[in-house]
Amino acid sequence: MKQSDNHIKFLLVLLSGLLLVSLTGCWSSHEIEELSLEIGIALDKGEESAIEKELKEQGGGYPKRDLMTFTYQIVNPQAIGAGSKDGGSQQKSYTNISETGDSSLEMVREVPLRKDRPMFGHHLKVMVISENLIRAYSLEQLLEIYFRDNDIRPSCLAFISKGRASKTLESKETGEIPSFRLIGIADNEYRTSRILPSVSLAKLMSKMHSGSSFLLQNVVSANGEVKFAGAAVIDGKHKKLRGFLNEEELEGITWITGKGKGGLVKSFDTETGELIIYEIESMKSQIIPHVKGDDISFDVNVESEGRLSENWAASETAFENEFLKRAEKAAEKEVKDLMKNVVEKMQKEYEADVAGFGNQLRIKHPKTWEKVKKDWDQLFSEVPIKYNVKLTITDYGTSG
Repeated sequence: MKQSDNHIKFLLVLLSGLLLVSLTGCWSSHEIEELSLEIGIALDKGEESAIEKELKEQGGGYPKRDLMTFTYQIVNPQAIGAGSKDGGSQQKSYTNISETGDSSLEMVREVPLRKDRPMFGHHLKVMVISENLIRAYSLEQLLEIYFRDNDIRPSCLAFISKGRASKTLESKETGEIPSFRLIGIADNEYRTSRILPSVSLAKLMSKMHSGSSFLLQNVVSANGEVKFAGAAVIDGKHKKLRGFLNEEELEGITWITGKGKGGLVKSFDTETGELIIYEIESMKSQIIPHVKGDDISFDVNVESEGRLSENWAASETAFENEFLKRAEKAAEKEVKDLMKNVVEKMQKEYEADVAGFGNQLRIKHPKTWEKVKKDWDQLFSEVPIKYNVKLTITDYGTSG
């Protein structure tokens, strides 16, 4: 019996030793200070950097066409660590490095010739593509490598910029990382109806494969500051930029889709002419397609509840039904005008359905959709649309 117990103890000790050998951590691990963590990338039309021009003058470099300039944003761990220790490091928390060429992968492989730390793309957060570049080349051409690359997370967010995309990855605020700033602004969707729901690379791939036109958030930059300003209209067939929607037009899209999580409606009282602000608390929308023979039409039914947050009509009592009804009607008219204006631009100027009308037709009338889907954007430009809006003020604060 004792011999059996000793045998079991020996086996347990041996097993414990084998387990310890297997717990050696990550064999190929590197300290974070030894890596260049890539968190953002900007895609622009080709514009050589100073060092690339110097190389060309010296007859150096490598054979390439200067079609594109990619700017990679890398975290500066030394600056972040110093800032947390002394409370105010003057170093930037990021480094931007640009390469110009005609191959995305070749440009990435040029970075190790300039940086002592290998670039690590697993933490890429944002991708900004310039207006000029996406007019010249399709998204399929520009992003093909990122859809193939297993190192790039599909959660990376995509944006379009007016002007140089690299400018959106700059900041004048010490300690601020521009890529993280873009993510933070995108998260403010619950505060305004002028921000698109975020589009990740995974969602972008799905939109591109659908063949339908779609929207990407537009970013404007100046002097180290950025602002989300409307949206870019991407052609579903050619995957290139067709044009832009301004902030109010994007607001109209939000009401049509019913995807808004917050925001306001600014209108004016019909009797006093004074400003009234309706703050959105909830929003829902239905796009209802109708098919009669070869004729297609749509109804857009919008409902919302909100509060009277600002009222410049001081002579009116906020909780009186007569005034509340006027305020609701004024806000309803404004919402209807927003939707009409953006649909007119989609139909007449861009001939592109970026609000999901075709998708609802596909769901409700699949046989009809199969007949029209190849030329839907063109057919959509002639489709009649009716709008029904019902806004209800459920709260008017403590005033009065």
